[in-house]
Amino acid sequence: MKGKVVIITGGSSGIGLAMAHEFGRLGAFVAISARNGERLQLALTELKDKGIEAMAVKADVSLESDCRNLIEKVVEAKGKIDILVNNAGVSMRAAFKNTDLSVIKTLMDINFWGTVYCTKFALPYLLESKGSVAGIISVAGYIGLPGRTGYSASKFAIRGFLETLRCENLKTGLHVLVAAPGFTSSNIRKSALLADGSLQGDTPRNEGKMMSSEKAAAKIVRAIAKRKNKLVLTFLEGKFAVTLNHYFPRVVNYLVYNQMSKEPDSPFH
Repeated sequence: MKGKVVIITGGSSGIGLAMAHEFGRLGAFVAISARNGERLQLALTELKDKGIEAMAVKADVSLESDCRNLIEKVVEAKGKIDILVNNAGVSMRAAFKNTDLSVIKTLMDINFWGTVYCTKFALPYLLESKGSVAGIISVAGYIGLPGRTGYSASKFAIRGFLETLRCENLKTGLHVLVAAPGFTSSNIRKSALLADGSLQGDTPRNEGKMMSSEKAAAKIVRAIAKRKNKLVLTFLEGKFAVTLNHYFPRVVNYLVYNQMSKEPDSPFH
């Protein structure tokens, strides 16, 4: 990673910031972006205090112009891009029958279109460097999670987009990773949207029992370094669930439904 130029969207907290620390620890230059300018600057200060060479570009990835500007600012500063990590994302928690359609659109705009926009503008530089593009999806990109219709739909879409991009670039040297963390301790659930688009706030799940953002980040960075195509994190709620769903989807439907319905204030029963 020494001397590599890495862009991480959603890099001001959670897995994104943890990846920035990990890439930086390995000698890469890291460019982080996020919508919240204040939090972004705090994250940049945190990285620089650790001796990591970094820059921050405020960007709302749901806006095509912001994504173009992010890529242009990094190229202007460093002259190249080696790795793009599409990490920015938002979740939801509501039954579809009660969900305002604007919530679904918001999730698609940030999660899916943010990945498409950033990848489109970074692609010429990634092809030149024979670099890597990674998409951080979720087990929800393999298994439809009840109460998360928009979230699962956006993550399935990202997986389809990136797997097709990989196929198109079999002979160009471009590396494409689709990384799917299981339930990970991060702030994505706190910023999840409810049926009316308001923020969920406190997470209904026990964060203490989940994989840490730092551990997930280290595994994702290692997968990028090894140029892997696919990474599914955590065993029971990750690899086992995805494999079981392939062979016994109805069983997984029941298991997932039962687990999700036990959450406090579950949107369905």
